[in-house]
Amino acid sequence: MPARNLIVAQSGGPSAVINNTVRGVVETARQLDEIGTVYAGHHGIEGVLKEELIDLTAQDPEEIALLGTTPAAGAIGTCRYKLKDWQNEDFDRVLEVFKAHDVGYFVYIGGNDSMDTANKVANLARERGLDVCGLGGPKTIDNDVGDSEFKLIDHTPGYGSTARYWSNYIQQVNEENMGSSPADPVMICQAMGRKIGYIPAAARLADPNREMPLLIYLAERKVTIDQIHEQIAATCKEHGRAIVVVSEGLSIEGLEIPEEFIVRDSFGHPTFSSSKITVAQMLTNEVNKRGLPVKGTARCNVSGTDQRHSIFHASTVDLAESYRAGEKAALLAAAGEHGYMSTILRTDRENYSVKYDKAPLKEVANSERHFPSEWISEDGTDVTDEFLKYVRPLIGDGNPSVPVIDGRIRFAKLARTYADQKLDAYVPQADRQSPPS
Repeated sequence: MPARNLIVAQSGGPSAVINNTVRGVVETARQLDEIGTVYAGHHGIEGVLKEELIDLTAQDPEEIALLGTTPAAGAIGTCRYKLKDWQNEDFDRVLEVFKAHDVGYFVYIGGNDSMDTANKVANLARERGLDVCGLGGPKTIDNDVGDSEFKLIDHTPGYGSTARYWSNYIQQVNEENMGSSPADPVMICQAMGRKIGYIPAAARLADPNREMPLLIYLAERKVTIDQIHEQIAATCKEHGRAIVVVSEGLSIEGLEIPEEFIVRDSFGHPTFSSSKITVAQMLTNEVNKRGLPVKGTARCNVSGTDQRHSIFHASTVDLAESYRAGEKAALLAAAGEHGYMSTILRTDRENYSVKYDKAPLKEVANSERHFPSEWISEDGTDVTDEFLKYVRPLIGDGNPSVPVIDGRIRFAKLARTYADQKLDAYVPQADRQSPPS
């Protein structure tokens, strides 16, 4: 059977290790007779729709290797463009591009919504007579892909690095807070995570023995403004200071962010860093309004996208596993395994080890992971040792080896070598039409 071409693309927010999954796909595909040219959809499915396909097979192997320590999504781009059921023209266009470029494999790297897209596109292709294997590569920094029982996937590439970021970050915040507490006794830090608390929970890695005056509030556990103010005040009375970590999606009764202040993406998800106000700033304002039992005021830090693209904070375990997830996706493609996402499953919880497997795209797309309630302390201000046992292996021990030349990080520089365009120019449907009412 002649080799068929493969398109790999990314969707949603990036991570520190997402490009290493792409690298795993490309380097593995180069060794497989079943796969011909590997293309990247420039900016995800939008690049596929526009027939903007970067030829990854033609790239210098050194630049592909450098994807391993090139964070975020600058190399091939990502998007937040969702293929919804009413966008029939977009679905038709994707199939036209597949046919024009002899695409037999489509690997979409992302979260639940991306797995839904990969599943829909590949199934439609098969219904129309195109032999296309649709596959997914897992990615999400907040670890919300899969099920709460960890049977579909144990954790997603990207999370371990963001967890390590927060472990390091809170250690440094603690040094700042200890030194400046006479003037700034309370530091309120906001972590990413709209509905799920895996990122703020990772702050506990900075203080596994619970020696810091650290309070952690997850989105899963609602709290009133009276409760949170009382808990901060009590911590200040005992320690003279407090470090507070909150989920960006934390619901504080009596301190709700008005809906008109929230910006949402095309998936309908809140984009808190684009919104007019943050929960951390609102909480800081209210704490200062109500006052503290110690001298000084509260201040806040709202970490930006650095928590998902800092390569120097990346986990070496996460880097290794992200590559293997991409490798597994390419192997599934070559074996004709349609409709699966490559997965990481923990095989030994005491002596950390994993295996790389597959989970049906349909099950992943329809799954919803929650932070286990038994991992949250009774008073809602901490996480348990069981969570620490789960997360500690994911952040690794050492620092990644990142190439630096003349004081500047050496990132991958992919040539913008595109496949020849064979179709007419196209504007994605949702960019020119409104959804039916």
